[in-house]
Amino acid sequence: MREFASDTPIEETVGDRLREADHTVAVAEGCTGGLVATLLTAAPGASDFLDRALVPYSYDSLRELLALDRELLDEHGVVSATVTRNLARAVRDTAGTTWGLATAGVAGPEGGTPEKPVGTAFVAVAYAGEWGTDTSTATVERYEVDGDREAVRERVARRALSDLDTHVRDRT
Repeated sequence: MREFASDTPIEETVGDRLREADHTVAVAEGCTGGLVATLLTAAPGASDFLDRALVPYSYDSLRELLALDRELLDEHGVVSATVTRNLARAVRDTAGTTWGLATAGVAGPEGGTPEKPVGTAFVAVAYAGEWGTDTSTATVERYEVDGDREAVRERVARRALSDLDTHVRDRT
């Protein structure tokens, strides 16, 4: 496996790594509102690895586009580890890609709570292993980021790409 330069933007690094591995990704974005897809598609050749990007921002769109359970959404809320993990799995499986990437969070300036203040975000990465091998996985991380709405969205989008890059690197 070749090494990637540390000064290369994360969107280029993860794109090159996906392309080199012949892997594909689908993205479901909440708080980042399409910024992950914008970063991935900034470089030519993104169609080699990016299958689709969805920005389901309401409960209805989560149910309609990704078949998330109403009960799951009612019990945990969108900004939760459980729902974000399920978002990554759902976008991966509906797209039939190697990877699913999902973001959810509270970008602000309002909407925070004591349990989930503004800047709280969840990033989930789901991998599709070969059928019958029990190698499919889905992980989720919680982050607390500082800044205004624009800064939170950008930091979470780049964190999501970094998390994806780590997982792809570990699988190739």
